[in-house]
Amino acid sequence: MLQKFRASAALALTLTVSACLAHADTCEQLMGPKGHGLSYAALKAALHQVVPANSPTATPNGGLGFPMWLTLVDGSGRVCAVVTSLDGTKNNASATADIWLGSRVISAQKANTANAFSTGLLALSTANLYAAVQPGGSLFGLQESNPVNATEAYEGNSDNFGKSDDPLVGIRIGGVNVFGGGLALYYGGQKVGAIGVSGDTSCTDHVVAWKVRALIGGGSVPVFGNFDKMFQDITFDPATGLVSKASASGFGHPTCLNNPTAANDGGSIVH
Repeated sequence: MLQKFRASAALALTLTVSACLAHADTCEQLMGPKGHGLSYAALKAALHQVVPANSPTATPNGGLGFPMWLTLVDGSGRVCAVVTSLDGTKNNASATADIWLGSRVISAQKANTANAFSTGLLALSTANLYAAVQPGGSLFGLQESNPVNATEAYEGNSDNFGKSDDPLVGIRIGGVNVFGGGLALYYGGQKVGAIGVSGDTSCTDHVVAWKVRALIGGGSVPVFGNFDKMFQDITFDPATGLVSKASASGFGHPTCLNNPTAANDGGSIVH
């Protein structure tokens, strides 16, 4: 009887451990001091380090030098935190006046997309969905799947947007976004969630997300392919603005205004 009890206990423990290993991290695990320490304050500090105060001449990431939104989701797609790079100075303080308000929900979309379409074997950035979802692309129609829960996305007090009690926190709003700014997070080779960045050009959003991920140590991506770097292999005719050469990879992304260069993209773009 004792042997059967021990065997049953051992089996129960094995199943419990297996279940724990099989599940991606929760917000508590991502943000807690005993987890990965991705607290609201830590994320805001990392974003501030990458994005300078609002200035038309401060463009170390290419783009327009605009302030940014960043959303963290856990492995189930639940929003853990929403932060901005606003620093409280003139023209850089209000979430409803000094930053693209539409980018708040877009940042959450990007985080959801990167988390939903990356695995322990493949890290797929939102940037590399652009070409694949065009008519004739291998993932055409993906952008219409998993729509944003609009009721949840736009609820709450706007005074809390971008703060630790942002109304999006704790919600799975869904959404699929197909341009730069969303990257899955990996720790110890395991996908644990994702971040989404929005507020500038899509290319700069991608660069900022890449640099922030490096700062928070979540970039131990799988070695299968390199699909979370942005492939800029789409060529446009300067006279017509139309595509003259489609993406060779099938997962490309167009260039952007003041496109990030190899000198300031942090290694995030395949030019």
